[in-house]
Amino acid sequence: MNSLGLSSPDVTPEQIAGAAAAVGEESIISRTGGAPTLAFGMSNVLSDLFGGDSLKSFWYHFAIMFEALFILTTVDAGTRVARFMLSDSLGNFGGAAKRFKDPSWRPGAWFCSFVVCGLWGAILLMGVTDPLGGINTLFPLFGIANQLLAAIALTIVLTIVVKKGLVKWAWIPGIPLAWDLIVTMTASWQKIFSSDRAVGYWAQHNAFVDAKNAGETRFGSAASPAAIDAVIRNTFIQGTLSIVFAVLVLIVAVAGVVVCIRSVRLGGMPTTESPDVPSKIFAPAGFVPTPAERELQKQWDELIASGKVRAPGAAHAHTDHAHQHESGTP
Repeated sequence: MNSLGLSSPDVTPEQIAGAAAAVGEESIISRTGGAPTLAFGMSNVLSDLFGGDSLKSFWYHFAIMFEALFILTTVDAGTRVARFMLSDSLGNFGGAAKRFKDPSWRPGAWFCSFVVCGLWGAILLMGVTDPLGGINTLFPLFGIANQLLAAIALTIVLTIVVKKGLVKWAWIPGIPLAWDLIVTMTASWQKIFSSDRAVGYWAQHNAFVDAKNAGETRFGSAASPAAIDAVIRNTFIQGTLSIVFAVLVLIVAVAGVVVCIRSVRLGGMPTTESPDVPSKIFAPAGFVPTPAERELQKQWDELIASGKVRAPGAAHAHTDHAHQHESGTP
């Protein structure tokens, strides 16, 4: 760092050790991945705003927790979506497999959960054991998949907006969708077809295949024939998944555009969205209720407690009881 010619004074080992101690770490040198770096930067920014140096360790670990929760919630949401997609796909085969379409069928839910968790667990294992390093293996694939999932969501929103006849508002999801597709598909193209071995999956794959065929026992970061085989296998999986992800998203995007064009020509199309249902419960208009709203909330709670008004979630039971009472059934 001191050899970069920066205008700031040279950094001393004591300053680096002090920075590590300030955030509760033994060392901040050569920490793998971007999470510690981002957390360290956030701790400096947030401690300048709130708490000073005494809270620097708190903000550092808060940022680490935030990043971990982001990853865990992403994996959780992705696992749930993938499980539903797998069960729905299996249900389309008909026959005995038709039961997979029922999300309440527990054997089907357990089977699909096991398969999906096993698949992403295998990818995780592949990353942490990859000779080139897990961050180089998993992060590009995760980033591309995450943004392509956003493209699918924006495509769905766009088609719903157009099918409802709100064409003048289609630019709101349309512009982010176009930008997302341009950036992510460009990145996918580069990861798949780049001739730079440090960028392209297949360039890296072919280089290690050539090294193996040439009888090399060490190549790049692979220090053994087994490590070379691991890189060949992992880059093949990553490159294949990148192609599959990109193709599937393009299919969804093209299908969405076709539906939008058809809807514009027909002047709108019916959707499968649930109809709007006006709320029949009271809640304050803002985060902080006014005195009048607090008084109204108190009256509302008393009405619910007296049974004169249905509590949220009790509508069906109350309606069924009322119908039975009116018809004279016990």
